[in-house]
Amino acid sequence: MNGNIYQHILEYKKNNKKLFAVLVDPDKYHSDIIEKINEAKVDILLVGGSLLSNGSFEKCIADIRKRSKIPVVIFPGNDLQISNKAQGILLLSLISGRNADLLIGKHVIAAPLLRASKLEIIPTGYILIDSGKQTSALYMSNTNPIPFDKPDIAACTAMAGEMLGLKIMYMDAGSGAENCVSAKMIQEVKNNIKIPLIVGGGINSSSKAKIACEAGADMIVVGNAAEKDNKLIKEIAKVVHSYKK
Repeated sequence: MNGNIYQHILEYKKNNKKLFAVLVDPDKYHSDIIEKINEAKVDILLVGGSLLSNGSFEKCIADIRKRSKIPVVIFPGNDLQISNKAQGILLLSLISGRNADLLIGKHVIAAPLLRASKLEIIPTGYILIDSGKQTSALYMSNTNPIPFDKPDIAACTAMAGEMLGLKIMYMDAGSGAENCVSAKMIQEVKNNIKIPLIVGGGINSSSKAKIACEAGADMIVVGNAAEKDNKLIKEIAKVVHSYKK
C-alpha cells in the first residue's frame, strides 16, 4: 500500500473488497510474528495497547518497519502513544462512552504533537461492544459498553459519529473478548453509515471473520488470537481477501 492510507481504505470499500489488519501489542511483541504477517499479505498493522509497561512502543514500531513494508498505523491506548516511526494514527474518539477525556480531553493534549508529526491522522469513532467479560479496554476507559443485543443503539451511535465528521467507525468487543460483535449489529450499523466500518475483538477463527465480512465489515482486526496462534493469520487473511459480495 502506497500513499494515503485512508484513501486506500475507501477504494477497497468502493470496490467491495475487504481489508485485514493485525493489532500488535508492543508489550507482547515478538518479531517472529512479522514473517507470518508478511506471508499472509496483511493489509495494515495496528500498533498499540492499554498499558505499555516496558517502554517498548517506539522500539516495536521501528522493528516492524525494518522487517515489513506493510503500513503501520497507531491504535493509541493513551495520548503518549504517538511516534513518527509509524505512518498513520487512528485518532480515536470513544463515542460509545460518556468519559469526556476519551471524547475530546486527551485529544486536546495530543493535538500539538499530532500537528507537528508527519502522521496521517484518521479521525475514528470508537464503539465498545459488550463481549461477556470485562476487557482491558473497558477497564481502562472507565465506560460502559453498548449491550451486545442492542444493535439500534450501536447504529444511532455510529450515525451520530458520522454526522460529527468522523471518517471511520470501529466497533470493538475488546482484547480477549469472549464474544465477537454480532452479525446483526454489524449489519445494522453498516446499513446506517456510509463511512468504512472496522470490526475487531473476539474474532478467533476464519469462520467468525467470514461472518463479519458478510455482515458488512470493511476491515477485520485480529489481535490476541493472532498472538496465540500465528497460523490463524494466514487462515483469516485468505478468507478476508477472497471475500466476494
